Amino acid sequence: HVQLVESGGGSVQAGGSLTLSCAAGRHTYERNCMGWFRQRPGKDREGLAVLWIGGATTTYADSAKGRFTASQDLDKNTVYLQMNGLTPEDSAMYYCAASRFYPVRWYSPAEYDYWGQGTQVTVSS
Repeated sequence: HVQLVESGGGSVQAGGSLTLSCAAGRHTYERNCMGWFRQRPGKDREGLAVLWIGGATTTYADSAKGRFTASQDLDKNTVYLQMNGLTPEDSAMYYCAASRFYPVRWYSPAEYDYWGQGTQVTVSS
């Protein structure tokens, strides 16, 4: 079982930045990719970005392109989501997730096996 712990959420004013972290615990060999998701009140969970562990490829949803950057530190078993230019519409609970496989539909929560507890991001206008 992969344990994921997110951190870095908080409150920020519009235009500000936050960096989220997701630390993976034991059994890291069970992860082949890591996804970042968010869920706004009353909305479905939305895929933002996916990183292939140890690879150079990162894929972003349109809502994240140009503002969000996902990265990884293999030595620390940690992935990050740098978010810039935040707007109130970015207010949500943010989650990281791990998949044992290489999902084609990386943006679908159903493709992931393990989830963190989430970290809240609130952007005020």
